Amino acid sequence: MKDSSLKIADMLKDLIKINAVIATELVQLVENSSRLIHGGDVPEICKEQHHALKKEIIEIAEKWSDTCQTLRIHNLDHE
Repeated sequence: MKDSSLKIADMLKDLIKINAVIATELVQLVENSSRLIHGGDVPEICKEQHHALKKEIIEIAEKWSDTCQTLRIHNLDHE
């Protein structure tokens, strides 16, 4: 039973990380789409909020998984 619980916990950690990747990439996709629609200009407030959202998503993922370094580096340096 204990082994099964550990496997489930590991699976949930993996799912949290995968969802964080999906969520941060979707935020970036929205920003990139907005840039295309608005002729290359995204309002500064949107950029700030998108960055804050990605940071918050990464912090949630890092709470459950210590293998999120690439996620952090890619998203917080991704402009």
